[in-house]
Amino acid sequence: MVQTETTPAVPTSHRDEPLRDSVRRTLAIEAKGLAALIDAIDGALGDGMELAIRGIEAARGRVIVTGMGKSGHIGRKLAATLASTGTPSLFMHAAEASHGDLGMVTPDDVLLALSWSGETAELSDIVHYARRFAVPLIAITCNSDSTLGRAADVVLALPKVEEACPNGLAPTTSTLLQLAAGDALAVTLLERRGFSASDFRVFHPGGKLGARLLKVADLMHGEDSVPLVARGTPMSAALIEITGKRFGCCGVVDANGRLVGIVTDGDLRRHMSGDLLSHPVETVMTASPLTVAPDELASAALGRMSRTQITVLFAVREGVPVGILHIHDLLRAGVI
Repeated sequence: MVQTETTPAVPTSHRDEPLRDSVRRTLAIEAKGLAALIDAIDGALGDGMELAIRGIEAARGRVIVTGMGKSGHIGRKLAATLASTGTPSLFMHAAEASHGDLGMVTPDDVLLALSWSGETAELSDIVHYARRFAVPLIAITCNSDSTLGRAADVVLALPKVEEACPNGLAPTTSTLLQLAAGDALAVTLLERRGFSASDFRVFHPGGKLGARLLKVADLMHGEDSVPLVARGTPMSAALIEITGKRFGCCGVVDANGRLVGIVTDGDLRRHMSGDLLSHPVETVMTASPLTVAPDELASAALGRMSRTQITVLFAVREGVPVGILHIHDLLRAGVI
């Protein structure tokens, strides 16, 4: 950038300081801003949050998030967070709103506008539209007395803080506060709705996150594939079951169909003898094997396998085997 007489210069002391000191100073300034944001919850910001949350919960439509510049980038992320956590939401670019995108806004929706100064010119048509058609308007700004602040039904009044930019120009601390306030809004709505990990998976079926949210029931082999023998079965028949189902083990069930033991390759080696095949399975099995519930997260099952160094878990419901899960099933699905 060409330095002019009107362009504030970065202080020489900052240019010459060690790199880590510059990084540390930036983070310290932004941390101070976050501390101010937390303190503001005890005042007007907290009042605004309560009104905003109740207004969004009462809305029959969506949350339409809008903003310009860096505030727009933060708004786009906020809309994505809301949508992925159970609050229907979308982002409307402030500059495009005046060229037809206002048509996506209905009286059932809530408008959420971000502007640090509250004087963003591109928001003026959105504000007029909200007032004309009685669309609830929530503002996130540091200036409650701004054009946007005065027009809004609810103001989330952010504290005025020092930008980490040494020139005080590049949005840094200010956008961090907008982001944090938006996250707080979204998470509070999530918690009040009782939005669970299972609900979250509905909106995140792909990638590593989707794999982490898979349940045992999504990956386990069903009842027809489960290697099982009854208590009292001779080991000769149990060995056929182990070989036929190809999991390297078989479960042992009692007269009520409940899992009481497991016979593994290791059990066979430990009890190897000339008359092994004539023994009943209960003399060879390991009693009370580890199990997993079908509705548990697959990642939890993998953790259990890793800690105990086993490769197979029976999935049981009220003690009755309903499936079997191999560690290879988890790895193929990308569960880590």
